[in-house]
Amino acid sequence: MNDRPSSPRQPAPGQSAPDQAASPTRQAPPQQAPGTAARKSATTPPSAIEPVTAPGVVPDVPLAPLAALEEAQLEWNDTAPQATDYGDVYFSIHDGRAETVHVFLDSNRLSERFRDWREARPFVIGETGFGTGLNILCAAQRFLATAPAEARLHVVSVEKHPMRAADLERALSAWPDLASLAKPLVAQWPAAVLGVHRLWLDERITLDLHFGDAVERLSRLEGGVDAWFLDGFSPSKNPQMWSPELFAAMAGVSRPTATFATFTAAGFVRRGLRAAGFVWRKVPGHGMKREMICGELDEPTAAARAELMGLNASPASGHAPMQEHAVRGALHPLRREQPWTQPPQPAPVSRETHVAVLGAGIAGTSCAEALARRGVQVTLIDAEAPGARASGNRQGALYVKLAAETNPASRFQLAALQYSRRWLASLDPEQTLWSASGVLQLATSERERKRQQRFLDNHPLPEALLKPVSASEASRIAGSEIAFDGLFYPVAGWVRPSALCQHLAATPGIRFLQARIEAIQSLGAEESGATGNGAPRWQLQTSDGTSIEADQLIVALGEQTHLPEPLAHLPLQPIRGQVSEITVAPEHATHLPALDSVVCAGGYVSPYQRHADGSVTLSFGATFAPRDEDEAVREADHAANVAELRSALPAFVAAWEQARGITLEDDDWQGRVAWRAASPDKSPLAGPAPDAAQWREDYAAMAFDAKKRVPQSSGAHLPGLWLSTAHGSRGFTTAPLCAELIASQLCGEPLPLERELAEHLHPGRRLIRDIVQRR
Repeated sequence: MNDRPSSPRQPAPGQSAPDQAASPTRQAPPQQAPGTAARKSATTPPSAIEPVTAPGVVPDVPLAPLAALEEAQLEWNDTAPQATDYGDVYFSIHDGRAETVHVFLDSNRLSERFRDWREARPFVIGETGFGTGLNILCAAQRFLATAPAEARLHVVSVEKHPMRAADLERALSAWPDLASLAKPLVAQWPAAVLGVHRLWLDERITLDLHFGDAVERLSRLEGGVDAWFLDGFSPSKNPQMWSPELFAAMAGVSRPTATFATFTAAGFVRRGLRAAGFVWRKVPGHGMKREMICGELDEPTAAARAELMGLNASPASGHAPMQEHAVRGALHPLRREQPWTQPPQPAPVSRETHVAVLGAGIAGTSCAEALARRGVQVTLIDAEAPGARASGNRQGALYVKLAAETNPASRFQLAALQYSRRWLASLDPEQTLWSASGVLQLATSERERKRQQRFLDNHPLPEALLKPVSASEASRIAGSEIAFDGLFYPVAGWVRPSALCQHLAATPGIRFLQARIEAIQSLGAEESGATGNGAPRWQLQTSDGTSIEADQLIVALGEQTHLPEPLAHLPLQPIRGQVSEITVAPEHATHLPALDSVVCAGGYVSPYQRHADGSVTLSFGATFAPRDEDEAVREADHAANVAELRSALPAFVAAWEQARGITLEDDDWQGRVAWRAASPDKSPLAGPAPDAAQWREDYAAMAFDAKKRVPQSSGAHLPGLWLSTAHGSRGFTTAPLCAELIASQLCGEPLPLERELAEHLHPGRRLIRDIVQRR
C-alpha cells in the first residue's frame, strides 16, 4: 500500500523489476543482518507506548464468531483496484510491483536468505494484509528463482475483507509473468468466511490465508515467522489496523531472528513496533516516498521468543537446535488454560527421516501423502491392501453436520470440508476419484427443521459454502422430486474410498508394506543407534518376526483394531455400519432415475456410480450400531437402509422400482459391513500421543480443583508418536486436514488450524477429563 502515489519511473507491468528498486538518484544503504548491532541501534529511542503484553507473548483475544466476512468493495482503474471503504489503492498501476520488490523483498533480504536456506523446515513469511496477493506472488517467484531445489516456502497472510475470485484474477492480470502462480491461487480461492484456508501455489510453496481481523487471527496462529510483510492500507486511511496489539501479536509468533519491513515510517507505527519488541531503522523509501522502515526483534524479545519456543537462538543460521525437554516447547504461544495440549518440540526432520504410518485407510494414506509431499520417506503398513475395511466402500459421502450452536467440533468440520475439497481438486482435477456433486441435508422432521433454522440464525455463512433450500429447490438440485426443505452444501460431494486410498498409497516417496504388527516399542538412542540427534526411535514387530524401525510413528488405526500398549488408554468406540449396494447391468441401466447430488437425512444416498462396462451401482445406508461385533451381512440392516431411503426420497424410490420392476427390498442387493472408530465426543483424535502415566502424575491436582489448580507445565508426550483416528463416518472429510495438521506439527510448520481447534483435536483431551472426574 502507498501513503501517496509512487513515481512512475519504475518498470511497467509485465516487466521484471530489479533486485534493488531504489530511486536512480538514491541508493539504499546495505542492510544489516538480523542479530547484529542493529538490534541496539540508537534510531529506536524508548517507546512512548506501553507494551500490551510481555515480550514475545501474543495478546489474549477472543475467538471471533464463525461467520461470513464482508468482501472487498472495489472501484477500478483498468486493472488497479481501489478499496472504496478505505479510499486507498491496493497498488499503483505504474509501479506497484517495483514497490513490492523494494519494500518487502529487498528490505527483508529475501534473495540472500532464500539462496542460503538449508533448513528442512520451510522459510516462513508472515503478512498483515493479503490484498491482491501481489506481495506474496512476487516473493514466491523470487523463491523459485533463488532457493535450493529442496527448500520450501510457507506464507501466512491475513485478510479481513477478501476479494472475490474474479476481482483477484482481474487485478493480477496486470502481470502475465506471475500467471503460473496466480492461476492456482484463483482456482483455490476460498469463500469469504472466518478461518484458516490452506492453499498450494506450487509443490514447494504453501499459502495459509487467515481470513478475519489481523490481531484476532495472529493471536491464535500456531507457527514461527521468519520475515514479516507489514502491509495494509495507509495508517492515515486505516489506523485501526496499525495497533499496538497487532505489533504484539507479530512479535508473539516471530522466530528469534525474524525481520520485518513496511512502506510507512509513521511515528506511531515506529513507537508501536518498538513497544512490542522490534527495533527499526529508517531506509530510503520507494519512488517519491522519502523513507520507510525495516528491522528485527530486539535482543530481549528474541531471547524471550527463543525460551518460549524451546530454542537456543542462532542468528547466523536463522534456526536453532532442539532442547530435548523444553518446558514450554515448540513454536507456539504458551497455552495457559490447557497447558497439556502444548505441542512437543518437533525433532529435526529431513529427507533422511523415516516415518512409519500404521493403517492404510483414509487416515493413514492421507498422512503418508502429506509427508511424502514434503519429501519425507514414508513406510505405510497395513495387514490388508490400502483402502480395505472401513475405507473400502465403493462410495463415501464428503459431508458434515454442523451443530446449531457454534462449537469447536463444527468449526473444525467446516474447515475440514473446505480443505478436503481443495485437496481433492488439487490431487485429482479430473474428478476420477471424487465428485463435486454437493450434498443436500434434508429436514425430514419438525425437530430437524428447527435445528437447521437455529443453525442458520447463528451462522451467517456464504452461500458458496451452505444455503437453505426449499423442497422445490432441493428437487431441482437433486434431479428428483423431494418433499422436504433442507440445507445445501455446494462444496461437498462424494468420493471413491478404496480407489482414493490406493491412489494416495502410490504417491512417490511412499513404500507400502503389507504386514500385521504384533508389538510396538520405543527404542532409546543407544538401542537404535540410527540417528544423530539423540531422539528415540520406534520399533514395530510383525507377525512373521521381522522388525521395522522408524524415527517417527503415526498410528492411524480404527475399527476393532486393538491399539498398541502405549495407546491402550484411548477411548475408541467401534461402530458397526452396513451399507447396501445394487448393481444394474448395462442393458437395464438406461431408464433408471438419477440423482445429481448426495442426499442425507437419517442415512445417505449418493448419485449412482457408472462403471467402465456401462453398469451402474446405487449405494445407500448406512446403519449405525455401537458395540455390535457381528461380521455377517444382515437382511434386517438392508431393510432398515431401504426404509430410511424410502422415507427421505419416496419419489426416487418409486421411480427406481418402476424402472426395475421389483422393490428395493427384493432387488439383487449386496451389503458390506465395516467398523469405524469414534471418540466419545465424536471428534477425531489427531496430534501427538500423550504419555498417559506422566499426565496422571503431573495433573493429579486437577482432580480436586480443575479450574484453580492447573499446573503450568506442558503435557508430556511420547516422543515421535502421533495419532490420527476416531474419524467416525466422516473420515473422508476430516482425515485429510488431520493429516495436514500432523505433518505440519511434525515438520515444524505453521498449523492449518487455529490454536483452539488443534487443542480440540488433541488425543489427550479425554484423559484430562478422566483425571478431573477421578476415573
